[in-house]
Amino acid sequence: MAGAGTWAGPWTAGPVGLPGALVCVRTVMDSNHHSNYKLTKTEKKFLRKQIKARHTLLRHEGVETVSYATQSLVVANGGLGNGVGRSQLLPALEKCGLVDSLLMPPNKPYSFVRYKTAEEARKAYVTLNGKEIVGDLGQKIILYLNFVEKAQWKELGLQALPPGLMVVEEIISSEDEKMLLESVNWAEDIDDQNVQKSLKHRRVKHFGYEFHYENNNVDKDKPLPGGLPDIWDSILEKWLKEGFIKHKPDQLTVNQYEPGHGIPAHIDTHSAFEDEIVSLSLGSEIVMDFKHPDGVTVPVMLPRRSLLVMTGESRYLWTHGITPRKFDTVQASKGHKGGIITSDVGDLTLSKRGIRTSFTFRKVRQTPCNCSYPLVCDSQTKQTSPSLPGSAREASQLEREHVHRVYEEIAGHFSSTRHTPWPRVVDFLKALPSGSLVADVGCGNGKYLGINQDLYMIGCDRSRSLADICGERRFQALVGDALAVPLRSGSCDACLSIAVIHHLATAERRVAALRELVRLLRPGGTALIYVWAMEQEYNKKKSKYLRENRVSQGKEQETDSDAAAVPVSLGGQVPDVGDQDAPCCVPAIPDCPGEGGNTSDVTDARLPVHTNRTSFHAQDLLVPWHHKGSPGKDKPVGAAGSAPGAVFHRYYHVFREGELEAACQTLSGVHLLQSYYDQGNWCVVLQKV
Repeated sequence: MAGAGTWAGPWTAGPVGLPGALVCVRTVMDSNHHSNYKLTKTEKKFLRKQIKARHTLLRHEGVETVSYATQSLVVANGGLGNGVGRSQLLPALEKCGLVDSLLMPPNKPYSFVRYKTAEEARKAYVTLNGKEIVGDLGQKIILYLNFVEKAQWKELGLQALPPGLMVVEEIISSEDEKMLLESVNWAEDIDDQNVQKSLKHRRVKHFGYEFHYENNNVDKDKPLPGGLPDIWDSILEKWLKEGFIKHKPDQLTVNQYEPGHGIPAHIDTHSAFEDEIVSLSLGSEIVMDFKHPDGVTVPVMLPRRSLLVMTGESRYLWTHGITPRKFDTVQASKGHKGGIITSDVGDLTLSKRGIRTSFTFRKVRQTPCNCSYPLVCDSQTKQTSPSLPGSAREASQLEREHVHRVYEEIAGHFSSTRHTPWPRVVDFLKALPSGSLVADVGCGNGKYLGINQDLYMIGCDRSRSLADICGERRFQALVGDALAVPLRSGSCDACLSIAVIHHLATAERRVAALRELVRLLRPGGTALIYVWAMEQEYNKKKSKYLRENRVSQGKEQETDSDAAAVPVSLGGQVPDVGDQDAPCCVPAIPDCPGEGGNTSDVTDARLPVHTNRTSFHAQDLLVPWHHKGSPGKDKPVGAAGSAPGAVFHRYYHVFREGELEAACQTLSGVHLLQSYYDQGNWCVVLQKV
């Protein structure tokens, strides 16, 4: 070993070349092939897949392969991130020789293996390339191997539990566990709404007060009859006496989780509960992720029959959640139980989840919260949501405060998440004739400005900081409003408007933005328009916004770059999907009526704050952006904006099915060429006649 997570040999890195792959294919197929051998369809397909895996590893992971034999191999598709555990992969590798080390990075769909000799590694390269194995989920997976000079993995270093977090193992006996599980009567009268509430994907019971998942709060004026079950009296008294808890809880939520279920990352509302959230895990172990606003994530193992106690910083500042999956990445070494899952990639494997029942206890707060985290405390920030606009002036003010100012503040962080073009937007641009002049209205950091080098593209964005970032990337971009683009009428062959028009606060302003795109087009020119869809589940299929559970942010919608469930060999583009991490600290407000949110009878209604990674329940809402890193370019922010984890709220109007087409039909001199749904967005292609 050359260092933590690094293998290095005595050689210098060589070029990634085609001959190695050809040698492999020919050797696997027939050792007697001559140099002028013509590849079969099967061999060509394998070769394409292997080259694609190699390019994907280099582009997305920085893993460089070499065309000559070394002791080390990268195994694409053979990783924890796509359901291949150490117990499945290691035996197959050991059949080819003595394995010195098997390195399996967490959440990555590849691994590294080092053999004692280069000859053993060559045997694995020949024998296992294209070999099908069965993963932990029963899925069939084809392995693609390539030689590497060295295998590097950035270790996270030693981690500590979040301050104020405690895991007490074996807090109760197995006999008490059985008794407590049997005490929960899931079959009782489902009409008794005081004590039982159901969620779509799990069984839930509430005692003392009903816990509202939409805002992580309770209604203090509506206690449930009966209080907590008597069976808990002696147990809670014991925990108090032994010092594990400070308050006797008066609220209990019981959740039963099947394998594959999870909990969205959240913080229980400050003003709702005292400084202590306690959870007992029965039936099965689980890995819970704790995330600090600066991006640090600490996975914590909660063993069966363990008690999790969150106080102080871990309760008020860190989000906690459980990723929905059927396997957890855990320590492979025996004897490891509760606490942090370390980043020792030589000691990680998969553990199959079982049915877990959690008993979460809280003490309802009767006075405002005065914690030490005022910037994220709803009692101390006194935030209020803006109202739906009743006039063009109010709409302009709403956009200025909750669109323009926000993107100016978060420009740097926002740009760092803009790296994956949406495939169908790319297809639109690549289909345009060479030499076309294209305006990207609302171009952000210029993600699409360099897609097709045969086009003349110019970007326009309301944020000066984002326009400056485009300039730094050597793209042409100017500062301008989507309602008044500073370009000559009829000058463009095509226009883009990707995830922009949903930021306009009235139906009239949204139509005006469409009309402005048409103004820019020459006769025969086309415009591609994307807006967020209210229907995040369409044709019985959930969008990636609902399915994915990774840390990300986005003006459009974005997925994290280390998409663990996507095999490396696929190497395709992953459509962006939206914000999903930390919860909002502003209590959610009841949904606003009306299709467009512009009628006079709702002008005093407050905009609800959306809970990330959930379905939309209102068309006009605020979507949180959890800021990380420095503020926008040359834009100092105030006390709230400069703090790590500052939350900004962006206004959105999410479109119902048919609404975008209906708005386009109000325009004169256009044809609607195409309309479709693409991963949580409604999309149209217009042509100017």
